Amino acid sequence: MKINCKLLVLGLPLLAACSQTPSKHDNVVLEKSSQCPIRLEMDQTLTLTLPSNPSTGYRWLLQNPAAGILRSLGPEVYSHPEDAGIVGSAGESTWRFLAQAAGEGHLLLVYQQPWAPEVRPVQTFDCAITVK
Repeated sequence: MKINCKLLVLGLPLLAACSQTPSKHDNVVLEKSSQCPIRLEMDQTLTLTLPSNPSTGYRWLLQNPAAGILRSLGPEVYSHPEDAGIVGSAGESTWRFLAQAAGEGHLLLVYQQPWAPEVRPVQTFDCAITVK
C-alpha cells in the first residue's frame, strides 16, 4: 500500500508537466497587426481581440473573414472593463475562428460607423493567415 502511494506522489509532478505542455492545437490569440502574418495548424482556434468603443458609433466590421480557410465560431462578443465605472468607456471586441482548411487568406476588419460605409474607416486590421 505504501509503494502505491509513493508512486502516486512521484507521478503527480510528471502528470502536471504533461498537462501544461502546449499542443499544436492550442488557441492562438491575436491582438495587434504587428503579430501578423499568422500560421495556424488545421483545427487550431484563433481568437482575435481588438479595442472597441461602440458608444462612439464606431464598430469593427468584418470585411474579409478568410472564409476559405477559417470558420467563424460565433458572432463578435463585446466586453468592457467592469472596474472602469465610466459610461461610454472603451472595451474589447472578440471574434473566434477555427482553421478549417489548408491555404492562405486575409482576415480584414475595418473600424467605422456602419451607417456611413462611404466614409473611409478610422482603422483597418489586415492579417495574412496561412493554415497548414
